[in-house]
Amino acid sequence: MLTVLAGLGLGLSLIVAIGAQNVFVLRQGLRREHVLPVVLICALSDAVLIVAGVAGLGFLVQSAPWLVAVARVAGAAFLIVYGLLAARRAWRGGESLTAPATERATPQGVSPSGAAGGTATLTGGTGLRTAVLTVLALTWLNPHVYLDTVLMLGSVAATHGSQRWLFAFGAITASVLWFTALGFGARYLGRWLRTPRAWRLLDAGIAVVMIALGISLVLPLFGG
Repeated sequence: MLTVLAGLGLGLSLIVAIGAQNVFVLRQGLRREHVLPVVLICALSDAVLIVAGVAGLGFLVQSAPWLVAVARVAGAAFLIVYGLLAARRAWRGGESLTAPATERATPQGVSPSGAAGGTATLTGGTGLRTAVLTVLALTWLNPHVYLDTVLMLGSVAATHGSQRWLFAFGAITASVLWFTALGFGARYLGRWLRTPRAWRLLDAGIAVVMIALGISLVLPLFGG
């Protein structure tokens, strides 16, 4: 049980940080778009990488540093492009959380079915294919995924000997819990994001984070 908790704690400490993947999951959760497939892809990808690290793939990454260099360049290019797209959304605006027309037309926020309130929807949506391809790229083109999830978790798991798979189970559980909470819990922030201005500010923040992360990926290649 202690080994599982150790894996859970280390897994959370590596995942719970402001990063490209987390920012995208949060945004999809706020938009209430394709949250389940995005969360599943993140959690399953982490599970595959954790298992690979525990099984020994971390030694391959450690012995072939050029793989990390390639991942850095590809990941940086993707993050910067995604950040520029977010900056364009922030500049142009046009997104907001609004209630459907049939619900807005009813008095006191009562829907035609008689239920109070109403479900907010987001204007300017993203297709499922785009969301899936984006989260796959943000996950698998990020070199930190291989350094942290594969190499670090794999190395620490190896210190637990025959109980290393219990450690892996704890780390995988941490990933599932975090991405589920981030994706499905984000909807409760919707009340503060009902205006185009709020979404422009959010996209501006996303742009800054993505571009900064992209630049930080390639700085070590130039001795920065």
